[in-house]
Amino acid sequence: MKTTQNTWLGRLAIAGAIVAAFAIGLSVRGGNNAGHTEHTAGAEEATTWTCSMHPQIQMPTPGQCPLCGMDLIPLVTSDSGSDGPRSLTLSAAAQAIAEIQTTAAVHRDVETSIRLVGKLEADESRIREIAAWVPGRIDRLYVDYTGVQVRKGQKLFGLYSPDLYSAQEELVQAIRASAELQRSGLSSTRQSASRNIEASKEKLRLWGLTAEQIAAVESNGAPSEQVTIVAPISGTVLHKDALEGSYVKTGTHVYTIADLSVLWLKLDVYESDIAWVALGQDVRFTTDTYPGEQFEGTVSFIDPVLDPRSRSIKVRVDVKNSAGRLKPGMFTRAVVHADVRGADGEQPLVIPKTAPLVTGKRAVVYVADIEQPGQYHGREVVLGPQAGDYVVVREGLLAGEMVVSHGAFKIDSALQIVAKSSMMNPSGGGPAPGHNHGGGDSPPRDFSEQSSAEPIADVPQDFRVQLDDMLALYFDLSAALSQDDLASAKTAARALPKAIARPQHALLPAAGHAPWGQAQDELRAAAKAIADASDIGVAREAFYELSVTTLRAVRQFQPSGNTPVLLYHCPMAMDGAGADWLQMKEGTENPYYGSQMFKCGSQTETLVADTDAKTEPGSGHANH
Repeated sequence: MKTTQNTWLGRLAIAGAIVAAFAIGLSVRGGNNAGHTEHTAGAEEATTWTCSMHPQIQMPTPGQCPLCGMDLIPLVTSDSGSDGPRSLTLSAAAQAIAEIQTTAAVHRDVETSIRLVGKLEADESRIREIAAWVPGRIDRLYVDYTGVQVRKGQKLFGLYSPDLYSAQEELVQAIRASAELQRSGLSSTRQSASRNIEASKEKLRLWGLTAEQIAAVESNGAPSEQVTIVAPISGTVLHKDALEGSYVKTGTHVYTIADLSVLWLKLDVYESDIAWVALGQDVRFTTDTYPGEQFEGTVSFIDPVLDPRSRSIKVRVDVKNSAGRLKPGMFTRAVVHADVRGADGEQPLVIPKTAPLVTGKRAVVYVADIEQPGQYHGREVVLGPQAGDYVVVREGLLAGEMVVSHGAFKIDSALQIVAKSSMMNPSGGGPAPGHNHGGGDSPPRDFSEQSSAEPIADVPQDFRVQLDDMLALYFDLSAALSQDDLASAKTAARALPKAIARPQHALLPAAGHAPWGQAQDELRAAAKAIADASDIGVAREAFYELSVTTLRAVRQFQPSGNTPVLLYHCPMAMDGAGADWLQMKEGTENPYYGSQMFKCGSQTETLVADTDAKTEPGSGHANH
């Protein structure tokens, strides 16, 4: 979950942030007396009224915002000349209104979890190909079907071979000649006879006879017409290519036997996650065959070459399978836990994931001034990976500095109101650019790097039609959230797992297996979070993740084309970081704000066009 997603969502939280930002602005203007009297005076003295969501709106009289319908608030300015361009001093009352909480940046051990998909395969080092070492005729098959278990030394087939018969006869004759020459007084003659015996034995060994079979020829004193070929290892017969009575040549394949007591799990690791995978790591995984049951393995090999098409590498995990419950070909979902380390290998510097405000490629935190209580300074930082409830800070902070972990967005809103530098308006000196709804000069912010993906080639139409069922439930869920109907949204979320499972891996080309497996995992997790949501704010937060994955799946696998798919964007969703969602019809129905700002947003792209009414990309309207 992105760091900007977990501070406030839902009607009450948004309203609280607006009121707090207004109250903070008044406190900034009036010093430490931020009571009710000053609030009223500020409203009475105001000559310009603005919208906290759209600071570019400035009106001479109070009223409602023409864009979002929010009540206008008086525009206030800061008289605090001692504060820097990105600093704000709050009175005790203003801090209480904003519910400011601070947390120290500390070095500590944290870990991150990587979710991967893969497939079980036979261990290549435990596979044996049984082929004919000499030409002949298969007189009998002792193992006559695929899938049977065999033990090392067990009979596989009986072979009549003239070459083998002659080689056995050579051994018998060499033994007889050696016995007759034992009476010879010449030691060189006896040694030559012994060498002939050993050469005959070696020839039989190289042609596939075991030591026991060679000993039997010696003891019997006669060649055997049929030679029995035995299994070199214990395992399972994966392939059988010969029939009784068939003739084989040297090298003809007869059986493939694999020891399945140890399997290989091949995982697809995307380029961005490679750094978290190392040899010897423990991996836990599940399969659809045994729901809720976890299996374990150890990373034994990391592919040194990146696949340029999927931008991923193969990681091999050794999995013990002595009970034989796991089968080659099973799809799996795995989790790798990795310790997050700093650049020098030491404990990383971390802050709560609620502390930074992220927009585009910028991240801002507000640091409390220890020497001047109540003063907060904005600072840009470079963030590393998120690990649980924390996020790693690569640059911009020192250990021990106190960052605002709750209320940072309210401080940022107050800075916007007093025309100072903020996250949304880095240059300061005037109102923030506000909430773009299309049609202006600046394009909407990109949704998320997670949702961008190249189309996968050769996805069959049958798979795309099955994808439509999942999209239909997504549309129902989005519409329910836009109507503030949590019950209907949860009903659609509970139905999603079945629809997610309907499109089959087997229909996809090889390049699509890993992406679809990853999408299924992420879609199930988001659907469960919505189904279990305690309130609509939590559901909308999970809907963001559902939309990220759904959009990526639409781009990769492309629906059938029977239903239009339109992409909509709201830059103010998710704490101003912006978020997208999909609709099947024109006209903004914002699922992130519902009735509060139902028409807030605009269409940015047509993913699948309506065959009856063509919609041009970016032609949607905010409909405020």
